Parts: sequence; structure tokens; C-alpha cells
Amino acid sequence: MIWTILQVGAGGALGAIGRYTTGLAAARLLGPGFPFGTFAANVIGSFIMGLAYVFLMTRSEQVSPLVPLVMTGFLGGYTTFSAFNLDLWTLIDQERIIAAGLYFGGSVGVAFVALLGGIALARGIIG
Repeated sequence: MIWTILQVGAGGALGAIGRYTTGLAAARLLGPGFPFGTFAANVIGSFIMGLAYVFLMTRSEQVSPLVPLVMTGFLGGYTTFSAFNLDLWTLIDQERIIAAGLYFGGSVGVAFVALLGGIALARGIIG
């Protein structure tokens, strides 16, 4: 049990660092006017979750012991739905309703499509 907790903690720390650097990179590349970093983290994280689901949970009778590290820890720390909700509220509070709607629909819809893409790619790789 302690090993699993350490995996989740280590993965979460790495995911949080990845999330932070994704946000910095997005702000530098695309500007601070829209929460591109949060959006990118959720889409990228969803794609990786799709890959991880196939590779770590469906390839054998037994779930991979890396699930706590990768899926719960890293992706839990990397994806940012609490930040997503705050960014969404900020856009609404600024009365940027169209941007808020695009951000909401894009974050949920595009992230789901990214998850499906990750599953399809992983299944294509393993046949």
C-alpha cells in the first residue's frame, strides 16, 4: 500500500511540474489572453489517458502496476479541471461569454476526442 501511495505522489509531482511548464509555454507562445495552457494540458492529458488505458489496463488479464503512477498520479497532477473551472468562471466574470462557451465546449469536447485518439492509436500500435 505504501508503494502505491508513493507512486501516486511521485506521479502527481511530475504531472504538476508538467502542467506548470505547459502553462508557461502556452502563455509565451500564444499570449495570456485565453487559458491556452489549461486547455492544452486537458487535451494532451486526455490523449495520454487514452494511450495509458489501452497499454496499462487492457493488454493483459491483470492491470499494470504502473496505473497508480501514470494514470492517477501523473495525469491527475497534469490535467487541470479545477483550474479549468476557475478559468471558465474568469471568462464569464469578464463577460466574455462567447470565449467561455468556446472554452467549455472545446475543453470537454476536444479532450474527449483526444482520449478517443489515444485509444485508437494505442490499439493500432498493438494490433
